[in-house]
Amino acid sequence: MLKKLDIRNFTLIDHLEMLFYPGFSVITGETGAGKSIIIGAIGLLLGNRADTKMVKRGRDKCIVEATFDLSVYHSDVLKDFFERNDLDYEPEECLLRREVNANGKSRAFINDTPVTLALIRELGEQLIDIHSQHQNLLLNREDFQLNVVDIIAHDKKQLADYQVSYGKYRKAQDELARVKEDIERNRENEDFLRFQQKELDDANLTEGEQETLEQTAEMMSHAEDIKRVLHEADQCLAGEDMSIVNEVRQRASQLRSIADIYHEAQEMADRLDNCYVELKDISQEIASHIDDVEFDPVKYNETTERLDTIYSLQQKYHVATVEELIAKKAELDAQLGNIDNSDERMEECKQRVEALKAECMQKAAVLSEVRRKAAIEVEGELAKLLAPLGIPNVRFKVQIATGELAQKGVDKVMFLFSANKSTDMLPVSQVASGGEIARVMLSLKAMISKAIGLPTIIFDEIDTGVSGRVAEQMAHIMRGMGDVNRQVICITHLPQIAAYGSTHYKVAKHEAESGTVSTMTQLTPDQRITEIAQMLSGSDVTQAAIDNAKSLLMKEKK
Repeated sequence: MLKKLDIRNFTLIDHLEMLFYPGFSVITGETGAGKSIIIGAIGLLLGNRADTKMVKRGRDKCIVEATFDLSVYHSDVLKDFFERNDLDYEPEECLLRREVNANGKSRAFINDTPVTLALIRELGEQLIDIHSQHQNLLLNREDFQLNVVDIIAHDKKQLADYQVSYGKYRKAQDELARVKEDIERNRENEDFLRFQQKELDDANLTEGEQETLEQTAEMMSHAEDIKRVLHEADQCLAGEDMSIVNEVRQRASQLRSIADIYHEAQEMADRLDNCYVELKDISQEIASHIDDVEFDPVKYNETTERLDTIYSLQQKYHVATVEELIAKKAELDAQLGNIDNSDERMEECKQRVEALKAECMQKAAVLSEVRRKAAIEVEGELAKLLAPLGIPNVRFKVQIATGELAQKGVDKVMFLFSANKSTDMLPVSQVASGGEIARVMLSLKAMISKAIGLPTIIFDEIDTGVSGRVAEQMAHIMRGMGDVNRQVICITHLPQIAAYGSTHYKVAKHEAESGTVSTMTQLTPDQRITEIAQMLSGSDVTQAAIDNAKSLLMKEKK
């Protein structure tokens, strides 16, 4: 429930701070006084788009702040919302705030914690419903009519269950379409794909092959230089004319011969012995490699031809390694495998789609049954509500037709209406007058608010096109909606409705030094009499108008 509204520097409002109460409240005022501004400010709190025009001229920013009492409304759902979004939960003092700077930037807060616009909108939708005149057009929309039935049916569980299956069904449909597209595309290129597969298959590529071949080709192209260097190293280490290996061995022997008289010689001899062993090993290894290095023209040609094949394939398929060519072949194998098994794959996808469709149809039937029972309830309740509203011969029917599977089932809902016994029932938007549509919407809102326990509903001139006794009946319905700790606020031009309010606010506009300013005040009992009298007779209040106003207020108290 809305407890307090604080507006600063919003269009024509300097500073407005108002307290609100449970039950049925009314807001009155001359046309253009600023009633729509109040609605705009509340709409800003509910996540509506911000505009620089909202900031009062000459001010840096505007602030709209509202305090709500959540303690008696579906607290479990709201508590979960706060916990899920890591927000402080204070049910008796929940604060929503929106700030709009003169440069157009805006910020949103819940209990002084900065939040996204989507988050404050999500919370706002659970706290306030603003019904303006243009919302009467919703009666033209099938989705709105279906939503009304769903609310009365309390079918969230059945709808959620159906939507899980429907999601799987749509995913299976998308998969089937993708498989069809892949198969058709692959079949168009089948000959080319098979040519590529054969080309890569004939190449008989192996991982690491390219590096080995490149090393072999490089070695064979420099075979003479390699062999010359190895031969010279071999001659130096173990040649007949001069052998480093033998020289080292002899010098070690000489040092050992003087070890008795020069002790340090023994250590040097031992170290040379170690060098001798290492050099001899190197010499033998070099000698063994000399015969291995030979230039084989046949092998060299085979190697370079193989490399040319690999390089050509890499260039053709825009890759840099043999491994990527092997991966490409695997991809071609998979594509051609899909072509070869396309009939089986297609049949599997079709069977899955049909199975999920059958599952959806079964769950849609359960959902439809719940909706049809709720439709009967809607018809009966609306007839009861509309009869006192000046439509005694009203006939109202919720027509539910079966359509294709969709996000919300197979049901297509249409509200049929007739205000007279002699005329056929047709869609509401085609036969109902503006006043009748307003009464139908009020009745629907009454049912919906009762079904979902919405804390606060604001009606913005829902009384358009009605007057007299019908207006009183509409006020009676709205006052009934405001019972049991609920809150209904109605902006009205009709004294018959204004008199039914338990709390009465007046919006006025006047000129100040800073320019035109809108204000809103809570009226005292005497001020209410004057205001309702003005609504009855105009600016020139007569005694008859005052007496009439008192009579209306007394009637409301009965």
